[in-house]
Amino acid sequence: MTDSLPIPLSSPMTPAQQTALVNMVRRAARAEIMPRFRNLAQGEIATKSGPHDLVTEADRQAEAMLARGLQRMFPHALIVGEEAVAARPELRDEVAKAELAIIIDPVDGTWNFAHALPLFGVIIAVTRFGRPVLGLLYDPVGDDWIIADETTPSRLGAALGTERPVQVSPGGALDTLQGYMHFSLMTQAQKELVAPLIPGLTRVTALRCSCHEYRLLAQGSVDFVMSGMLNPWDHAAGVIICQKAGGVAMMLDGRDYNAEITEGFLLCASNQATWEHLRDHFSGLLGDTQK
Repeated sequence: MTDSLPIPLSSPMTPAQQTALVNMVRRAARAEIMPRFRNLAQGEIATKSGPHDLVTEADRQAEAMLARGLQRMFPHALIVGEEAVAARPELRDEVAKAELAIIIDPVDGTWNFAHALPLFGVIIAVTRFGRPVLGLLYDPVGDDWIIADETTPSRLGAALGTERPVQVSPGGALDTLQGYMHFSLMTQAQKELVAPLIPGLTRVTALRCSCHEYRLLAQGSVDFVMSGMLNPWDHAAGVIICQKAGGVAMMLDGRDYNAEITEGFLLCASNQATWEHLRDHFSGLLGDTQK
């Protein structure tokens, strides 16, 4: 017998556990997020890395509630929250080493949340040694969610108990494509390289909320999402949800996405041909070192 056995390609959560996860996220939203929406006191909003990188009391309290619940459900899992990493950056490096890690973004789109815009969400990702194996994108305002794992397709669930599959767009030629790009997070050199290329696409914008960007990609409303800010709490869930909705999610240089990657560009698109069109269009970015 060998010392270690390969991890089976099966869901890290049973259907019952996935239901429990969704209900836990919904409870956290009702208890800690929605009561504070458009009701934050001045002292409940703070900055982290800069004036546009915000954290609120809703982020902190929702993450604490979710982390406690997830650790009880999965006592041997590594639980990593965005706000915990802000306090202890070394936690991020532990994700790729963990056989089972659960990553929490308690309020994705905090800038929107803090500015009273109803466009924010909760993201939960499960990874095995950094590879996404389950993703949940929850909208507290609509009280619905998209979920997928390695064994099931992406599907949209709602509080009334309904569930339906979602599917990416058919994609197409470059001049027909629309999507989300985190242009403001690029370096000045990258901006100067990319800016002349944007008019070659139909529409490029950003929602300041990865949760809803990936939801719209999975539902076929847009054709791609591209980002060079590779925080796993923003992207790991979106990667598997894109893939299980029929799309393609890889690094711009063709590598599979893994939470251990900290530099480069992640490109998620509706199909292989569309991904390649976009890869070729933005190939100048491949000159940057990717780790």
